[in-house]
Amino acid sequence: MQVTRRRVQKESHAILGRRIGRRATLATACITAVCVATGTAFAATGQFGTDQVGQVYENGLLVSGDQYIAPYGDRLVINSGKIMASRVSPDGTHLAASVADGDATLVIVDLKTNKVQQRAGTNKADELRIKNKSVGQAAPVYSPDGKQLWLGQLDGYTRFTVNADGSLADPVEVKIAADGAKHALASGAVFSADGKTVYAAVNGQNRVVAIDAATGEIKRSWAVGNAPRELAQVGNKLYVGNEGGRTPEAGDDTLNSYGTQVPADLDTGAAVSGTVSVIELEDQDAPVESIDVGLHPTALYGKNGVLFVADTGSDQVSVIDSKHDKVVQRISTKPWPEASVGYEPTAITLTDDGRLLVTLGRANAVAVYRFKTAQEPVSYVGLLPTDYFPAEIATVGNRVLVSNTRGIDARRPNSTGAHNTHDTTSSLTWFTLPSDKEIRSQTDKVFRQNGWTNGSVKTANGNSNGNGNGNGHKAKAVPVPERIGDPSTIKHVFLIVKENRTFDQLFGDLGKGNGDPKLAQFGEAVTPNQHALARQFGVYDNTYDIGTNSAEGHNWLMQADNPEYTESSAGEYERSYDTEDDALGHQRSGFLWTGVQATGKDVRDFGEFHKSVTKPADATWQNLYCDAKTMDATGKPTAYPLNSSSPIPSLNSVSVPGYPLFDLDVPDMYRYQIWKQDFEQNGPAALNMLWLSSDHTGGPSSPAASVADNDLATGKIIDEISHSEYWKDSAIFVVEDDSQAGLDHVDGHRAPIQVVSPWAQHGAVDSRYYSQITMIRTIEQILGVHPMNQKDSAATPMATAFTDKPDFTPFNAVPNRTSLTDGLKTQPTCGPDVPAPAAAPANRAAVAPAPTTVAPPAAQQGVAAQWDQWKNNQHLTGPNAKPDRANPAQLNHLTWYQTHNWTQPYPGESTILAPNDVPGAYIPSAENDG
Repeated sequence: MQVTRRRVQKESHAILGRRIGRRATLATACITAVCVATGTAFAATGQFGTDQVGQVYENGLLVSGDQYIAPYGDRLVINSGKIMASRVSPDGTHLAASVADGDATLVIVDLKTNKVQQRAGTNKADELRIKNKSVGQAAPVYSPDGKQLWLGQLDGYTRFTVNADGSLADPVEVKIAADGAKHALASGAVFSADGKTVYAAVNGQNRVVAIDAATGEIKRSWAVGNAPRELAQVGNKLYVGNEGGRTPEAGDDTLNSYGTQVPADLDTGAAVSGTVSVIELEDQDAPVESIDVGLHPTALYGKNGVLFVADTGSDQVSVIDSKHDKVVQRISTKPWPEASVGYEPTAITLTDDGRLLVTLGRANAVAVYRFKTAQEPVSYVGLLPTDYFPAEIATVGNRVLVSNTRGIDARRPNSTGAHNTHDTTSSLTWFTLPSDKEIRSQTDKVFRQNGWTNGSVKTANGNSNGNGNGNGHKAKAVPVPERIGDPSTIKHVFLIVKENRTFDQLFGDLGKGNGDPKLAQFGEAVTPNQHALARQFGVYDNTYDIGTNSAEGHNWLMQADNPEYTESSAGEYERSYDTEDDALGHQRSGFLWTGVQATGKDVRDFGEFHKSVTKPADATWQNLYCDAKTMDATGKPTAYPLNSSSPIPSLNSVSVPGYPLFDLDVPDMYRYQIWKQDFEQNGPAALNMLWLSSDHTGGPSSPAASVADNDLATGKIIDEISHSEYWKDSAIFVVEDDSQAGLDHVDGHRAPIQVVSPWAQHGAVDSRYYSQITMIRTIEQILGVHPMNQKDSAATPMATAFTDKPDFTPFNAVPNRTSLTDGLKTQPTCGPDVPAPAAAPANRAAVAPAPTTVAPPAAQQGVAAQWDQWKNNQHLTGPNAKPDRANPAQLNHLTWYQTHNWTQPYPGESTILAPNDVPGAYIPSAENDG
């Protein structure tokens, strides 16, 4: 599918027919340290109004990350997953892109026709089958003659023969052995000029190897810095970007990244070093030298004796003179002065006429600079808009090509008639560089699309830059202050993080708001508390989780971003998935909790962003369920003490060790009891974070029972708070980490949220656009915390969700209507849960009967047995439990079948499918347990 910019503009007028008349302007400046820009004010994310994700408006297509997209030039949408990285063939006729989270591993685009020519991967739909589905962080690489293509994967590369028409054939695995627990994690590669040698970064083992291109034999190895990622050859030198920086020195603070200690800040949890290693190719026995650059050097580009390094974590480009191997210039990539973090430069190229182009992943833009020499400061021209998260840039003649990781967001066509976060797309956009005047005009557009405006971050003591005057400003306390640091009527914030549900799955049957009852898998019979909360405190039916999965979702909540390191790891997720124990996954400005700590306020954490837990061997789901009942009846502590912890010191010091992290062998009602005893003994902190994960489903009880357990725990926690002395100045935010595990008729990212407080609006249906980012910005605004990056800086706090006329009526938890022990193969010793019959709700139609698991019909017992075997291999419970280890398409099918008692096919399908027959299923090889 090819969509031009003109068509997008035409569609926007047809769909909406309205204008947003307030425009932002950007002042042009020479950038060597900090970009200077100005913008006329408008209400940042308030600009979205009631716009919905997936629809095209005046500013473009609204995506789930608080942005509109309308790229400059032309677009090819690729419906095969997210582009991780891409490379143009030597003759400029084809582009090879590694992809993930779709139906292929590698796609070839014919640049003459601007169409996808071929797909390679492990799925049934792939035209060329290969054995390994993983892809590394760096781009595939062509040999100089264009006859070979090498794709970096887990523990090696796949080498393809390139046919005369640009298609691939004859995949051959080139293995690089794991070193104990450390996989090779093959990353960036470059060919020698004669095409006989491939120099390859072995990311997981902190080395670079020379591989015989014909035989695959490793000829040489060099130790380099931590997490080598990308390579570039300039002259006779090979440069290696080390995302984890240098080897620690005596006295350094360090944190873990894939089994290696890297220099890090113990408060922010972030790596503090980035380096480029230098290998002399003419004298390969020479010592490997090191050059200090910014944080997270991800992309390297060499031309005319100059090496450009994208310091993604520092929001800058380091310019290295290769003759002296010195950094001679640092180019800021911070277009908006309100925030200095989070633009994330991802790729670089230099045109023949001296225009330096840098993709800014989190700004959905290409930054354009005028470049003359390495020593002469660049001049900043402006920005050109791209699609969602540009990751690569290249030139072919006078055409500029941009590969966009997320394309047009999760809008890949499917047969269900609804949407899922894993309906991911990517895109290729291209254009001819316009005049500087046109680039400046397009810069205005980028500012509007991102919601960048002056005054987005107002502080009690001055303006957003800290140099204004307070004018004796003394504000009255309101729920969400206009200025950061002004008083709030709210003193205690509770953030309850749940797992994976869409709005329609929970509230499709609510009868209020924009729900589809056909998709309500866990309606009022399963989630009576959340339905009661929605009726008492309001319905938010236009709110979005940004992440595709848990690795992204928890980052968006804790960092108001999913840093590029995790974004680009999605093709493999081997180095880390959730980044709790990986310093490279953390932005330099810290987390939500460190921001609260910086204000002098206290934090209390219950499981969120924890990494490890120990528990007694007999702490089964059944025993913990019974223990929770005993704790509730007697007030005694648990008989099964657990020990949960975070590797990040600033979080571990404020965490409750006895609270479990993700493990579906732990009922949420047990988590509730651990929290309750702490709350009643110690009271709340200013920020209280809780992880309730049973609604992930996949544990020993049925999906409906798991979600009912989660719902009851949520209701009980809110009941406890609202009947306490702290209720008068508390606010509770209930949010899913992501919404990946279901369908939604508006968009797969649309999720259920709840804002519960005496100061919250009551009973309303709020259809304003909100997101996880706006929720986090609201918490920051209430607690006086400075935003972490440009994303939450641009976000509009949810002041409209609150009122200055409080209603102190507490919330009374509703008894569960679905048995919490439904579906267990072994009932607990304290007996099965038998819910009391529920009376018909007053003034409402009777709710559906509570679901009960029954044996599959005889015709489906064989396929149900296959699913049972599949589930046992997904690591959903026990000490090695990991969220999202299971293939999402398969898990969603299983949940649908179970919630419909094996009587209804998945939406859009005509039969109940076996695991390996699910579209998008991962079919493991013989040596993989699934």
